[in-house]
Amino acid sequence: SPAISVNQNSSRRRHGDDYRRLAGLAFMFSSSILLQILACAIYGNWWPMLSALMYVVVPMPCMFFGGGSTQFLISRDGGGWIDAAKFLTGASTVGSLAIPIILRHAQMIETGAMLIEFTSFFIFICTVMCFHRASLDDDW
Repeated sequence: SPAISVNQNSSRRRHGDDYRRLAGLAFMFSSSILLQILACAIYGNWWPMLSALMYVVVPMPCMFFGGGSTQFLISRDGGGWIDAAKFLTGASTVGSLAIPIILRHAQMIETGAMLIEFTSFFIFICTVMCFHRASLDDDW
C-alpha cells in the first residue's frame, strides 16, 4: 500500500540522516585527536598530550551522574550529585584550556603547539555541542 511505502521511505531517510550525523561527529572527534597528535609530532614534544587526558575526563560526569545524557548540564535541577557532575565537567573543560597555557608559560611547548591545541579543543567542544544538540532531538 502507498501509505506503508511512504512511511518506510521517511524512516529510511531519517536513519540516513542519523548515520550522517554520527559520521560527522566521528569525523569531528577524529580531527580533534589528529590535531592533538600533530601538535606533539610537529614540534617533537609530547607534553601537549597531557591535555588529551582531559578529553577523557570531560565526558565522565555525564556517564556516571547523568546516565550518559547531557540533559543535566542545562537543567536548573540541583542536588549533590548533579552539582558535583556540573562542577567536574566545568573543571575538566577549563583544565583542557589551562594545560596548554601553563605548558607554554613554562616554556615546555612552542606557541604553535599551543595554538594547535586550542584548535583541537575548539573542534572537540563543537563536537560535544553537536552531540548535545542531537541528543535533544526526539528522533535520535
